[in-house]
Order: sequence, then C-alpha cells, then structure tokens
Amino acid sequence: MTAPVRSFDHEFAPTRIVFGPGRLAEVGEELARLDTSRAMVIMSGHAPGGDTVTAALGDRAALTWHEIAQHVPVDIAERATAAARDAGVDVIVSLGGGSATGLAKAVALELEVPIVAVPTTYAGSELTPVYGTTGGQRKRTGSDERVRPRVVLYDPELTVGLPAAVTGPSTFNAMAHCFAALWAPAGNPLIAALAADAVRILTTSLPVVMRNPADLDARAGLQYGAFLAGTALGATGTGLQHRISHALGGRLGLVHADTHSVVLPYVVALNAPAVPDMVSRVRPYLGDDPGHALWELAARIGLPHDLATLGATDEALDGVAADVADTPNPVPASRDTIRALLDRAYRGREWR
Repeated sequence: MTAPVRSFDHEFAPTRIVFGPGRLAEVGEELARLDTSRAMVIMSGHAPGGDTVTAALGDRAALTWHEIAQHVPVDIAERATAAARDAGVDVIVSLGGGSATGLAKAVALELEVPIVAVPTTYAGSELTPVYGTTGGQRKRTGSDERVRPRVVLYDPELTVGLPAAVTGPSTFNAMAHCFAALWAPAGNPLIAALAADAVRILTTSLPVVMRNPADLDARAGLQYGAFLAGTALGATGTGLQHRISHALGGRLGLVHADTHSVVLPYVVALNAPAVPDMVSRVRPYLGDDPGHALWELAARIGLPHDLATLGATDEALDGVAADVADTPNPVPASRDTIRALLDRAYRGREWR
C-alpha cells in the first residue's frame, strides 16, 4: 500500500526563472520585459559578470552601488535606499551572493520596486520573500512578498571562479533550505519532492566541483540544486537551523554560509528521530543517519566543522541559545537542548 497524501495548500510564486550558461547577457531584455528603465545595480567591485551587466544595461543603469556587507547592516541599507530614491530607480539588479541579494531586498522593501537577481553563489535567498538587516548585534528578519525577486537569472558560468572555501559552505546553505522545507509544518508533497531532489543533486555535484572547480556541468548542478532548495524554502519559511545561523551572524559576525556547514549536521541529527519521512526521502543519498552523512561530507571536502574555528567563543553561545530557544521545531528546542547542540558544534566533536 502507498502512503496517503495529506491535504495541503500551495501557491506558485510569480518569479520568472532564466537558467543557462551565457544568459547573463539577457539581463537588459529582462528589464524591458518588466517595463523598467532606471536600474540600481548592486554588486561588489569584483563581482564576476560586472562588465557584462554594465554593457547589457547601457543607459538603463542609473546607479551602481558597491558597498555591500554580510548580514545587511542597517546603516548601509539606509544609505543605499536614499541613493536609490535620489536616482529615481524603478528596478534593482543584484549581482552576487546572499549579501547583494539581501541589500537589494532591503532597498526594494522601502521603495517598492522589483528586483532582478543574478546569484553568483548557492545561497537561495533570491527565491524567497525573507529579508533581514543587522544592527546592535542582532539580526532581524521578516517576510514580505514585495522583496521576492520578480526575475532570477542563473548563469553557471558566473560561479566557475568561486573559491572552494565559498563553494562548500554555500552549498551547505542551500542544503539547509532543503531540510527546513522537509520538516516545516507548511510543507507539502510537492515541496518535499523538490527539496529531496535538491539534496540529491547538491550532494552529488559538490564533491565533483571541489575536485574540479572548472566543471561547468557540476556547477550547473549546484546552481540548479540551489534553485530547487530556494524554491522549497520560499514556500515553507525558515526554522531552527536558520535561527541559529542568524543568531551566530548577528551576535558574533560569523559568515552565514560557514555556520550552516558546521551546524546543519547537528540540527538534522536532532530532528531525524522525529521526522521519519525526511529520513526516508534523503536515505538514497545520505543513508540512515543523514546528520552523520552531512558531517562526513563536510569533513571529506575540507570544510570547517567547528564553531571555534569560525571565531565563536564558548561564552557567547549562551546568548545564542537564549535567542533561539523555543523556536518551533520537530524536537522541542529548549534552551538546554540548543546549548548542548551548540557545544557539540563548537568543539566539532566526533560523531557518536
């Protein structure tokens, strides 16, 4: 007998996806499709594809903004918003990783203009309505459909030069989206299928890319997996894993993706006994103990696997545990439970 399909609701988000090598050159056409003419381009000074974007937009580029920082500091968001307002911007083009996308969302929320996102990592935030800013050692997040990009342009060629130290953690960030979707109360069979397939392609493509960073097919696999993962997260929202990573970033300034590569195995191990359907869906790729398998994958490809290496201090973890305690989770997330999990992640303790 097959398991019954439970009742569910699902709405498809109105985001246009443009995927394929070399398609960055089409960014100008996407602005025309949106009937916009004055773009704010948010990108770091060394972003891959910057020259292509500049050439493709021509005089549609009303403002180029290079000041970007992780966790979207409030002061940068305020300055960028003021500059965009003064320039009469009617669309934002973000080129880069999660920090560029996050800043675009902060500006779009204030000005109510569309975003054309061009991700160059595997963060997945380009497919969600989630935004966040940081101030006073706290990262504040929210959800608003006005910040969900209207167009996402994936060009795997932009990721070929991504260093291994970014590629690995960024892929774990994408996998964190998958697992959040697999145990979220708002999940459904369609989203679970997308998330599980994302786990498949991310776990198989990542080792290939780490061995051969120039493998375009494997890079495309990671970007496609990130697309699936971000789609899943955009439908279900975040949970304990992301709350922990945001708290570590807001309180300690740790790199968001790096925290996922360290913490995700422990959160998956915590929840696995309470979510047998999740374990069943990822078993073909991660076996019977997915938390352990993720920990081994991170170790095998040389990712940091303890919070101390990332710069955390044991004393600061008490505050992190207090910040995220009682987050809705398949296993009750008491302060003591979270503190014990963080202690294991801090020390990078060998698995069982």
